[in-house]
Amino acid sequence: MPTKQKITQFMKILGKEYKTFTKPIVTEMSEKGHDPFKVLISTVLSLRTKDETTAKASYRLFKIADTPKKILKLSVSKIEKLIYPVGFYKTKAIRIKEICKVLIDKYNNIVPDEINELLKLKGVGRKTANLVVSLGYGKPGLCIDTHCHRIPNRWGWIKTKTPLETEMELREILPVKHWKEFNDYLVAYGQNICRPVSPRCYICKLKKYCKYKNKTIKK
Repeated sequence: MPTKQKITQFMKILGKEYKTFTKPIVTEMSEKGHDPFKVLISTVLSLRTKDETTAKASYRLFKIADTPKKILKLSVSKIEKLIYPVGFYKTKAIRIKEICKVLIDKYNNIVPDEINELLKLKGVGRKTANLVVSLGYGKPGLCIDTHCHRIPNRWGWIKTKTPLETEMELREILPVKHWKEFNDYLVAYGQNICRPVSPRCYICKLKKYCKYKNKTIKK
C-alpha cells in the first residue's frame, strides 16, 4: 500500500505529464460550462468510443439539443445520425432519450448529484455516475475506467480484478483531494504512455517506482 507521501509524489509527476497531453473529452466538456447534463450525456457517448469520436458526436448533438426537453423532441433516428459513429450508437440513442424522459418526469429536469440516484438511470454505471458527481457538480467522485483500474495494479498499489474492486480499494488509500484529478491524469497517461498493449515504459517518468514486471524497452 502506497504512503501518502508516495501518492503525492506520483500525482505531482502525473500532473506535469498531463499538461503535455490532450484532455479527456468529458473533462473538456465540463470545463466549458460545468453543465452536469452535458457531462452525463457525453460520458454515455464515450463508453467504448475513442475520445476524438466522442468529442465530435457530443458537439453535433449539443448544437441541436443541449437539454433533456430538446433531446426528447428529436426522433431516435435523428439522434443516431448526430452521434454516429460512436460505439453502439443505436442503443445509445435510445438510452439518451430514456434518460432525458426520466430526468424530466422524476427529477424536475435536473441531473441528480448523488451516485445512488444516478445509478437508477438506465445505462448509467459507476464510472458515469462518479464523473457526473465530480466533473458536473465538483463533489468527491472517484471514476474508475479501464486505465484507472489497470495502472494502479501495474504500480503495485493494489491487487484487484475489477474496476469496482479498484474503486473501493482506492477510496480507502487515495486522499479525497486527488479523486477528481486521478481519473483525468490516468486516462491521459493510459492513452499515451501506460497503454494496455506495448506500454511506453522506456519514457515513463514513473518507471523506477513501478512494479510492472513486463516493462518495455525501446528497440
